[in-house]
Amino acid sequence: MSLGGIASTFKFLREITMTTPNASMANLDPVQLDEKDSLRHMRQRFHLPEDVIYLDGNSLGPASHAALAALKQAAHEEWAEGLIRSWNTAGWFNLPKTLGTRIAPLVGAAPEQLIVCDTVTLNLYKLLHAALTLRPGRRHIVAEASSFPTDLYIAQGVARHFPGVELKLSGRDADTLEELIDEDTAVVLINHVDYRSGVLQNMAALTATAHQAGALVVWDLCHSVGAMPIELDACQVDFAVGCTYKYLNGGPGAPALAYVAHRHHSHLDQPLAGWWGHARPFDFETDFTPAPGVQSLQTSTQAMLSMRCLDGALSDWAEVDLQALRKKSLQLTQYFMDLVGARLSAYPLQCITPKEPKLRGSQVSIQFEHAYPLVQALIARGVIGDFRAPDVMRFGFTPLYLGFEDVARAVDILQELLETEAWQDPAYAVRQAVT
Repeated sequence: MSLGGIASTFKFLREITMTTPNASMANLDPVQLDEKDSLRHMRQRFHLPEDVIYLDGNSLGPASHAALAALKQAAHEEWAEGLIRSWNTAGWFNLPKTLGTRIAPLVGAAPEQLIVCDTVTLNLYKLLHAALTLRPGRRHIVAEASSFPTDLYIAQGVARHFPGVELKLSGRDADTLEELIDEDTAVVLINHVDYRSGVLQNMAALTATAHQAGALVVWDLCHSVGAMPIELDACQVDFAVGCTYKYLNGGPGAPALAYVAHRHHSHLDQPLAGWWGHARPFDFETDFTPAPGVQSLQTSTQAMLSMRCLDGALSDWAEVDLQALRKKSLQLTQYFMDLVGARLSAYPLQCITPKEPKLRGSQVSIQFEHAYPLVQALIARGVIGDFRAPDVMRFGFTPLYLGFEDVARAVDILQELLETEAWQDPAYAVRQAVT
């Protein structure tokens, strides 16, 4: 990592700590906090149902008016009227690259290093495989036991196809990632923000540790992209994946992003070669010739309606100051934690998200023995969060459309449910397919 990149990272961390003081926010007036919010105007860009406080944007972002307009245009004009001509006339064919270029500034990447295609799971498989081929003879993939399960499933699957390669996990084989990274490590897979606890990992430090051992690193940005500034290039990251349907609000099942640093482009070898990743797909050649750089990561025909919906959603980011976004994110999460701590200390709620600003993402996770029925009771009252087994309530705080009055009202309702024990209604204990 360059000295300039390191200095920028530490400057950012200092600013974050300064903008979110240690003093409790519990006694602050939410109306006054909203009046001072520099991002308050962004709320009007979203379609938010009345009487709903949406605290689940860390799982699925809401629809923006721009995204809905783009989807309508894609369906009614480009598909229904343009038909197959829209691959050319509406720019469909180039959308994976176009969208990658639009997302690049949000993750601190120079152009030509990002592509939007397929899914996080598929892209992760491609990049882990590519990393192992770049480090032949090394026998370990290192990851976190607390990773989102699909990351572990894919890592296990990749390891099975490389004789002698093993998956080593922090939290199982050692206490920390650093203890597992050595000269036998080929690639380290790290979740930037832990999906269950909301803990934020130090990208600069862990990437440097991996590189010092000669290993490569893949960062999973699913719970950080769109919630905070990210500096992939400055941190010298090798590869990254991320979804676009959470904080980027690209719609359910929106395509994923994949990042490959320029220095790896000439040696990029991904295993799911398909015609969309061919250098000349419409020459219909028998042998595969990869397209240059990240374009070769594309596998099959992309889902254009989802791509166009994401294209619309990204227009909302043109005027967003990422530093202001992060500042508000930290204030929202601190306000929620401080209110819960001040008003609900009599109840067996344990916050597992760090209070220290530089250690948390944009969500707050609370352990409670009866988390599932309590979350369902909250949803019934219009406060939408989610549940993660076995006992975690997750609340996401998306700065673009949430306000401090939303936070205060959510805590009011949580307190009411706990005081009245209304969450004990048997109806709330019935498990649904999606939690």
